[in-house]
Amino acid sequence: MTKVALVTGAGTGIGRAAALALGKAGYALVLAGRRKEVLDDVAAAAGPTKTLAVPTDVGDPASVNALFAATKAAFGRLDVLFNNAGVGGPPILLEDLTFEQWKRVVDTNLTGAFLCTQEAIRLMKDQDPRGGRIINNGSISAHTPRPNSAPYTATKHAMTGLTKSTALDGRKYDIACGQIDIGNAATPMTRRMDKGIIQANGTVAPEPTMDVENVAQAVVYMAGLPLDANVLTMTVMATKMPYVGRG
Repeated sequence: MTKVALVTGAGTGIGRAAALALGKAGYALVLAGRRKEVLDDVAAAAGPTKTLAVPTDVGDPASVNALFAATKAAFGRLDVLFNNAGVGGPPILLEDLTFEQWKRVVDTNLTGAFLCTQEAIRLMKDQDPRGGRIINNGSISAHTPRPNSAPYTATKHAMTGLTKSTALDGRKYDIACGQIDIGNAATPMTRRMDKGIIQANGTVAPEPTMDVENVAQAVVYMAGLPLDANVLTMTVMATKMPYVGRG
């Protein structure tokens, strides 16, 4: 039986790398994201892997319902959900953020993961064989913030609570849930780190990054565990990024 993995935010960056790595590991793929053209590019890059590209707004319940209905219609089951879709807010003072800027981040990063988790549980608990695995993209920001990042940091801290609740509530259905916290993977989103980004002391400094393939392989490892084992949390980060200690 071919296992099926659904990746949100699959068109670029971490989502793209993880999807392609899961495809190489033998999973059929459901690719979710806002832009059809980039999802089609990932599907083409996956070669002979069975893929289904579904343009999706994870913050919209109807769009998420349609995504999982299409997954069930195409493959009949779901074995892995990687809740990866995420956006950041503008790097401005907390007191200057607008409600719309706050809501956009919360709707995508937190509500989106919640809606996808709900639908995944509904599918996984009723399929045969029963169960599956949910992996949440937490980020280093699930532990500690960068300056001027209140919406993103708040949603990533909340993701840890969602992960733990899902791990607890999913046990009775043979559903495992874990979280991968990523620090400075080299993607289009982190290119600005080469030129320098603001630090906690107000200075601006460049930061080291790591190959995004390291993250992709970690996701494949988490996904491939038998359902009686789980990585609850994993941190994968650039070794020399200023996170540990006083950096």
